[in-house]
Amino acid sequence: MRIEDIPLVMLKCLVLTILIESLIALLIGYRKKDIINVILVNAITNPLVTSIPIFFNVFYSVKARNISLLILEIITLLFEGFIYSKVLKKKTINPFALSLILNASSYGLGLIINGM
Repeated sequence: MRIEDIPLVMLKCLVLTILIESLIALLIGYRKKDIINVILVNAITNPLVTSIPIFFNVFYSVKARNISLLILEIITLLFEGFIYSKVLKKKTINPFALSLILNASSYGLGLIINGM
């Protein structure tokens, strides 16, 4: 990956994450206000979770990227779960479980879409 490709990759990741996680949240039963919160939370977390591993991949190694990605995904899961516990109107599912479901869905489908 070239440095000049990073903005486009980040935008693609953000758009895919928002689409996937919004769709999954809709399927679970969340509606407009909660979906907007899912989108806003992802607008905060996704750029960091995308850019930091890219930085490690470009300047260090794939191993450094993978370690940073694992750490960032765990932090994101906890952060988003905490935010969801505060802002979501509908709480039929534990906010941390929701975070896990949404993040696992977007990460897994992202791997499939991008060809692993």
